[in-house]
Amino acid sequence: MTMTEQPAGPAEKGGACCAHAHHDDRAARPDAEPPEPARERVNRRWNEVLQETRVTQTGVQILFGFLLSVAFTPLFRELETPDKVIYVMTVVFGASATGALIAPVSLHRFLSGQRMKDELVETAGRLMVCGMVLLALTIGCTLLLILRFVVPGVLAEVLVGAVMLWFGLCWYVLPVLLRRRSARRARREQQ
Repeated sequence: MTMTEQPAGPAEKGGACCAHAHHDDRAARPDAEPPEPARERVNRRWNEVLQETRVTQTGVQILFGFLLSVAFTPLFRELETPDKVIYVMTVVFGASATGALIAPVSLHRFLSGQRMKDELVETAGRLMVCGMVLLALTIGCTLLLILRFVVPGVLAEVLVGAVMLWFGLCWYVLPVLLRRRSARRARREQQ
């Protein structure tokens, strides 16, 4: 049973005496937001996933289109085998990222009306993370391909490594740190 399908509990069946038992002490503060009903929460989360999908899809589709056009340029024939391997990996990562980032739309279309929004939001979130990893790899390989052509020596690999480290910090480390900080703050407020 999903959050949106749960039966009404004692507080929701008219037992007003129990209605406040599930709230924490933040509800007494004037700046606290009222608790969000489960159905509203899952709908809000779904809308957030859709918005995030729109943003990432545009970027990955533009990048993927660029990658596809590269193979038809005169300079592509002059690439050495390692660069062609990097190109193939880049296109495969780009296609995979496109698939993962568009998948939430397909899931929604096939599962709409099936009362599976909780599972849909959970799965779409995981696909988004997978798509973001694949997008980062696509961008990294694209940079490597371009910089190996433009920058002499090992500098291309160093620059790509620095950019990928930056992506890792911005896209993964920062959210984890913010989540931990929020959890610590919530524990302090509960004490």
